[in-house]
Formats: sequence, C-alpha cells, structure tokens
Amino acid sequence: MRTRPIGPSGTALSVIGQGTWQLEHAERRTAVRALNTGIDAGMTHIDTAESYGEGEVERLVGEAVRHRRHEVFLTSKVRPANADAHGTVAACERSLRRLGTDHLDLYLLHWPDGHPLDETLTGLRALHRAGKVLHYGVSNFHERHLTELFARTEPGEIACNQVLHHLGDRSAELRVAPACRARGTAMVGYSPFGLGSFPPSPRAAAVLDAIAGAHGATRHQIALAFLVRDPHTFAIPKTATPSRAAENAAAADIALTSEDIARIAAACPAGADGGGSPSGASEVSGGQR
Repeated sequence: MRTRPIGPSGTALSVIGQGTWQLEHAERRTAVRALNTGIDAGMTHIDTAESYGEGEVERLVGEAVRHRRHEVFLTSKVRPANADAHGTVAACERSLRRLGTDHLDLYLLHWPDGHPLDETLTGLRALHRAGKVLHYGVSNFHERHLTELFARTEPGEIACNQVLHHLGDRSAELRVAPACRARGTAMVGYSPFGLGSFPPSPRAAAVLDAIAGAHGATRHQIALAFLVRDPHTFAIPKTATPSRAAENAAAADIALTSEDIARIAAACPAGADGGGSPSGASEVSGGQR
C-alpha cells in the first residue's frame, strides 16, 4: 500500500483507507472481518464518526482493532451540535471510550454548522495538547468555509478536509483541493463509488472497462486509482465484504498512464461546483461496495 504524508508532522497515511458509514447494518462478524482484511492489505486508515449508528459503528471499529490498535490510523468526527469548546472535548472522550483507545490519530468537525468555529478550534486544540488527538481537521467544508477556517488557523494546522469525491462529482477538485493544497491540508474523499450510480454514465462504464482490461483490474479499482492520482488526495471506500476490501486495497498499486487519466477525465468531467456537502447528508447512501 502506498502512503502519503498528512498533517503537520508528515505522518504516513495509506492512500486508500476504509469508510464505515452505515456499517451498523452489516452482519457484525463479517464487517469486523472486512475491516481486518483491509488492514492486512494495508488500508490502515479507518474513518468513523460519533453519528454513525449513534456510536454503534465506533464500537464495531473498536472491536475490529482491539488487538492491533498500533497498526491503525484512526479517525472519528464530532457532530456540529456538540462542537462548542467543552462539547468537542466531551464528544471526543465518549468516542475514545466506544473505540477502546486513549487517542485518535485524527479528529474532524463533521460539517460546518452549529457552534462558532472558534469554539470548535478551542476544543480541538485542547484535545491535541492533551495528547488525545494527534491531528485534527474538518469535513464537508466548501471553499467559503475553508476561507473562514484558514483565516483562524496556521498553515498546516488543519490536517485534512474530508469531502464527497467520486467520478460523478469531481467538483471538489476545482476549488476545494487547490485551497487545501495551498495550506498544507490534505483532501480525503468519501463515497468514491458515488451515491447509488456507479459508473456514473454508459460512457464512463465503457472507458473504465477498457482501461481495467488493459491493467488486469476491475472498474472499481480503476476509479480508485484515478481519484487518488493527486499527491495530496486520499480515498476511503466503504465495504462490509472482505474480498472487496482486498480488491479496494489493490487499487493503490495501479499506475494509470497519462492517456488513461485523460480518458477518464473526459468521460467524467469535473463540473463547476465547489465540492463537499455541508449537511453531511450525501453520506447516507453512498460509498458502499
């Protein structure tokens, strides 16, 4: 598994990780096995949130990593409603208990709404000073939200912005990714297989299948390889199927040619929007395999 630096310390992070939205609906033992299969294959970044299954997914993730916490880069998120200075700390402590760990590698504000941003930053910084959070960042921040955020933080302080990013919606590449890159902030893309329609068009399907055939890969692997082609971008596909977890991880080894990239970009244009989803609602049905 290839890795890239994330955060001010330059911590190495797998370019492809594992999302866990709606994992509480999967058969528990199979879901735990899928997460461990992914870790075995190098997808050591596991992303979750206090809102996923009202904490149940954090408990599931904690079960999966109980005996291998040292191998995992663990991310969770605070609800905006909880994200004042005191509430951010309290929410993180609840997440730590559910996950069975004494620290998070990365802690994110789930979307930009609710309490004033300065309040959230106060809580995140307090957690960082206490060693309970090694890195912190945000999720679903559009360009205008990033402008406000970066006016209140130092370059490199915000480790990542986690946003919607798939072949049917590459809009985050237009303004969100460049804004993040300029401040030393990584972009982590969730729902890399879209929100219920993959591939996003018949033309995209034909292009992906042709390129997959040339690389001895699947269309899902080609999509992932394309989405993490930028050196500041990561992806966190979600699956509750062990074999698909292994398949997702193998996508990191695919080296697309410049012609491959151009063909996919032409079939799946980036569009003209700003990227992300401030409400967080786009996670509801997306990113599953």
